Amino acid sequence: MSASAASKGRAAVDRLRDIETVTHAGLAHLGVEELLVELLDRVRNVLDADTAAVLLLDAPNEQLVATAARGIEEEVYQGSRVPLGRGFAGRIAATRRPATIEDIADADVVNPVLRVNGVRSLLGVPLLAGGELLGVLHVGTIALRRFDDDDADLLQMVADRIALAVTAAQSDTERKASALLQRSLLPQRLPQVPGLDAAVRYIAGGGGTVGGDWYDLFTLPSGRVCIAVGDVVGRGVRAAAVMGRVRSAVRAQALGNQGDPAVVLDLVDRQLRHFDPGEMATAVVALVEPSFDRVHLSSAGHPAPLLVDGDGAAHYVDLTPDPPLGVKGRARRRSVTCELPPGAVVCFYTDGLVERRGQLLDDRLELLREAVTAAPAEDVCSTVMGRLIGLERPTDDVALLVVRRADSRTEPLEVTRPAVPASLSEIRAAVRRWLVDIGAAPEDVTDVLLAVGESTSNVVEHAYGPAGGTVGVRVELEFPDVVVTVRDTGQWRSPRGSNRGRGTAIMESASDVVAVGRGAQGTEVVIRRRLAVAGRSA
Repeated sequence: MSASAASKGRAAVDRLRDIETVTHAGLAHLGVEELLVELLDRVRNVLDADTAAVLLLDAPNEQLVATAARGIEEEVYQGSRVPLGRGFAGRIAATRRPATIEDIADADVVNPVLRVNGVRSLLGVPLLAGGELLGVLHVGTIALRRFDDDDADLLQMVADRIALAVTAAQSDTERKASALLQRSLLPQRLPQVPGLDAAVRYIAGGGGTVGGDWYDLFTLPSGRVCIAVGDVVGRGVRAAAVMGRVRSAVRAQALGNQGDPAVVLDLVDRQLRHFDPGEMATAVVALVEPSFDRVHLSSAGHPAPLLVDGDGAAHYVDLTPDPPLGVKGRARRRSVTCELPPGAVVCFYTDGLVERRGQLLDDRLELLREAVTAAPAEDVCSTVMGRLIGLERPTDDVALLVVRRADSRTEPLEVTRPAVPASLSEIRAAVRRWLVDIGAAPEDVTDVLLAVGESTSNVVEHAYGPAGGTVGVRVELEFPDVVVTVRDTGQWRSPRGSNRGRGTAIMESASDVVAVGRGAQGTEVVIRRRLAVAGRSA
């Protein structure tokens, strides 16, 4: 080997070592774009170039997107895009081979930023990781220059290391972004629904990479309660984003179709196939009637919930799943109705809880059936996770939602809600359930609800200003009377207009005693109604 060749080889090794050092250092604390900018400065120095740029692949749109640049930063600022197969970078991406241009004046270059900045010569190579195309790396010079094979080999070695760094940084960024996105989309806490006890568990599997599992529980204006659990196929930011859209669609469709969960799923399916073609998800939706006596369920390819009846017997709901969301199937989806007696428990879950490699699904389902009892929801969740997860880290996401109908009882009912019109129907539904549970006659139920409706409406309308507040309702049995106490912490304002002030008269007509107390801490209305047909004694 000649002295000049050996010298050139040592220089190349030194340059490559410089790139590797920066690559590893950058991985410790930089995001994708910051890492690329840092590396591009080194690339320019190594190859004595004036410009350097990385264009990453946007596969769905078959384009290269300018992500980082030095010397031609406006390429990034302006969001430059190059179609695959077109122009200098597009041809490199399509062929996955290095390319050079000695003078762009005589070449097909689709990006005007290069010409505006006076770039004359270009060398570009593909960014490849595991055989997959990530994008294109190219460098340029203002003066005319003939890039040789050694330059191309060196830039390709640099590109291979950049591709590895980008892959690692993208994975870390996507993992963090998907986790943040999922946390923002899933309920931070389940709503408190008087008469229902609910608890949830969610575990991200796959080494912490977030998937598309989700859950939801919310009340509807009709007094029904909607429960939903689902799983979007895939992982990462895309799956989390689709999950958010599916969950929002379930909420919207349940609001407009409050009686049949099959209709809800059918409309969500249409929406998914129209706006997100190619995506697929499973889901089960349950609508609990305002009385809590029955629940209607429908499944889109999702495992059937487990029901523990009032006698403590556990069985899977006889629910034949229809095709998953996003998959064209039956003309009409199906639903089933189950009785939900006091003390009953319903367990919803995703397949990550019951599916394990090397274990029979039937055995795992039997293990779940044995773990679920007619106990408080939190206790059931703890038992299930202990028996089915234990010390093993799940490889798939796990979502578990347990709902228990409270035992029929005469303990006081306590409800506190924001003092807004939407809360009134929730309060009425809770009071109605409590009255039915104590055995109140229909005329008692009607009159008490009338009085509660007037008193809580007064709080919403009169107690607070724009800042708002809360309305609290306590209902208790002082046999043989039902006593309702409605509280607010606002400063009551006198009725205005000729049609005001009728609320108190209505309350008095529906009750035996109405007492109103006002003070610096707010207003308290006590309504006492003697049951026409006595309920259960304490």
